[in-house]
Amino acid sequence: MQATAYTYDSQTRSGSVLLDDGTPLPFDAAAFDAGGLLLLRPGQRVRIDVTGEGDDRQIALITLQTL
Repeated sequence: MQATAYTYDSQTRSGSVLLDDGTPLPFDAAAFDAGGLLLLRPGQRVRIDVTGEGDDRQIALITLQTL
């Protein structure tokens, strides 16, 4: 699934993304670390792996979207 980085806090390595429908979805340090990223800037396109459904959705991995 693709999304756009919305917020990122380098101290906690957590933040949020906006799904393509505009829905915000938070991610934690574990998801950030799983993707191997060093930094994330708002506006970057990212690839996310999501677990759960509806209100129970959680980002398990976030990484940069590559072509």
